[in-house]
Amino acid sequence: MIKWENPLSDEDQDKWIPFRIKSKSGALIKGLSMPAASPARATIVLGHPMGKDAKGYFLKNGYGPLYHHCGLNVIVFDFNGFGESTFGNFSYFEDIAAVGEFAADQHPSLPLFYHGISMGGQWGTVAFAHDHPYDFALLESIPTTLDEFWIKYPVPYRVLKLLYFFMPAYARKVRMIDRISELNRIRALLLIYSETDMYTPVSMGERFKKMSNKPVELWTVPHAEHAKIIKSYHKAEYEEKLIAFIEDCLHQYEHSDRKI
Repeated sequence: MIKWENPLSDEDQDKWIPFRIKSKSGALIKGLSMPAASPARATIVLGHPMGKDAKGYFLKNGYGPLYHHCGLNVIVFDFNGFGESTFGNFSYFEDIAAVGEFAADQHPSLPLFYHGISMGGQWGTVAFAHDHPYDFALLESIPTTLDEFWIKYPVPYRVLKLLYFFMPAYARKVRMIDRISELNRIRALLLIYSETDMYTPVSMGERFKKMSNKPVELWTVPHAEHAKIIKSYHKAEYEEKLIAFIEDCLHQYEHSDRKI
């Protein structure tokens, strides 16, 4: 619960429209949207990694302009308890669903993408196993289970195990490696990993791909820190991959029956 500061200049802030919505997590979710230049081709929701930057992670690393230039409406938001959003509970997947519904209501005739990184990606796998409006997803640096990620942090790991002891049904519900086999609506999924990520190794992506009930592409870079591919030597090829995947999905969408 750290006071959030917008990293953009006043001029760049004017390009974004603030919004607030209620989530079933019990929180008031706050975010920003940047409408695409007409005509918009699609909408993308960005789910941030854990950290005090919250949605600012995407703002200061150029994701808004990157996707905006491709003709996408761009939406960023703070998970409950982060940034400007109020605290609800640990069901962060409810926040993803709520923002997705907001995006779909704002742009009902367009395909909807979700790009989640680390925390933002792992909870996407849970959200996609329930009712949601997303058509395509890009999930980056995501762990197969919370246990496997937090075991490197002794205190949070013990708290997690205690939570699981008292809430076994919740523990089963949020096992990402299990939920990946129950995805609904999602038509195509891109998994992104770094070969030198000590927290979420490529082997996790391989397990996700094997277990998924939807088409999955696994793409990796040789060297980048966890959730920091955008800041690595591979930034250019990474951005090219994001856009290429989106273009392929839009082509698929345009040549299909569109809405499922």
